[in-house]
Amino acid sequence: MTEKQIIDYVKNHPSGKVKIAVTDLDGVLRGKYISTEKFLSALNGALGFCDVVFGWDVVDTAYDNSSYTGWHTGYPDAKATVDLRTFRKIPWEDNVPFFMADFVTDNDSPLQVCPRQLLKSVVIDAEKAGYTPYFSQEFEWFNFAETPQSLKDKNYTNLTPLTPGMFGYSLLRSSYRNDFFTSLFADLKKFDVPIEGLHTETGPGVYEAAIAYSGILEAADRATLFKTAVKEIGYKHGIIATFMAKVSENLAGCSGHVHQSLWDRKSSKNLFYADKDKNKMSDLFRSYLAGQLFCLPHILPMVAPTINSYKRLVEGAWAPTTLTWGIDNRTVALRALPGSSKATRLETRVVGSDTNPYLAMAACLAAGLYGIKNNLKLKQPATKGNGYRDLSNGTLPRNLWEATQTMKESKIANQLFGEKFVTHFAQSREWEWKQFAKVVTDWELKRYLEII
Repeated sequence: MTEKQIIDYVKNHPSGKVKIAVTDLDGVLRGKYISTEKFLSALNGALGFCDVVFGWDVVDTAYDNSSYTGWHTGYPDAKATVDLRTFRKIPWEDNVPFFMADFVTDNDSPLQVCPRQLLKSVVIDAEKAGYTPYFSQEFEWFNFAETPQSLKDKNYTNLTPLTPGMFGYSLLRSSYRNDFFTSLFADLKKFDVPIEGLHTETGPGVYEAAIAYSGILEAADRATLFKTAVKEIGYKHGIIATFMAKVSENLAGCSGHVHQSLWDRKSSKNLFYADKDKNKMSDLFRSYLAGQLFCLPHILPMVAPTINSYKRLVEGAWAPTTLTWGIDNRTVALRALPGSSKATRLETRVVGSDTNPYLAMAACLAAGLYGIKNNLKLKQPATKGNGYRDLSNGTLPRNLWEATQTMKESKIANQLFGEKFVTHFAQSREWEWKQFAKVVTDWELKRYLEII
């Protein structure tokens, strides 16, 4: 639709309202409904969002260590500008118009702690170098036959999965509650979040979806909206969807693998593909891959952002633990998928389903570009077989605190994303760790209460 058609749609929608959303550091959509009149007036200026969206955690507890905002600043409004290109109609809300917004400073420059703005800045770097990044993200997630109230009443334990048992790629299980399964496919397409495939994954009530690839900013928009859309559609069917990285120690975790390739802006050719190479991988692809291998320890919290993320990154659970790469190998951190000139790409398998897609994609792209800019050579051979046993290039940090301290002190991270973002993001991850560290867990009670 043209800009005029979009505005006309908003003006003529019978609800008289518009839904606006921004993302916080954790990738949670924060937003509000505004009147049509308010929306139209904001198109020539900006909306005001309390900057606490970057000053609290996922349960709305205010950080006490943030330099960007806090009680010391009084939590003023931050300016947010509507991006008309993100226009969508919400099919499960009578096609109410929906838009994403970006945070800007008082002088209208991009706000450096805004995840969507961070990604846009990395995209600019890629485009200046002559590349068009095409990305997509795929997600695994658990579905429970629960409601928000029943979750609380059960203290988030002993939940009823949508289906019992371990049935990956099951046609039978996808026919159970097919109303939900079908709604996901149909409503997401109408919401302009098209999915290429949807199937059951191994685990009770687990689904997996692959989102159609696109330009990277659109891909991040789609991935972010996908997670909230799945939850909202689930509500309509009495289902709770969760994108936690690891729901149970006895089950595999949930991935959010990022697929990526770089294309020439002039010729529209896939720059990762090389017809004459025996593996069909270009030198540029190898440098991009080498950049990610080198940078991963410096940027890990951007692709593994929660305490729970590191419960997924354990041996033998379909998630990587080592700094490895391989060709079509699902035990390594970076899975190269060379093939045709159209499909050759990289899959970054470290990324979990609990990530903020804007930050995860910014991390992947910036790390790959670092490899290209610095002409890094992929000296590490491809891992064949069990990547968990290949320790030749080291392992990933083991928990959020260790990963955050590495990123916080990293010259590489500060070079890629700027000091203001790295400082604020590291402070938010330190806060997350400290909230966890003071809690007495069920594991401790069961292990120590009687015996010690």
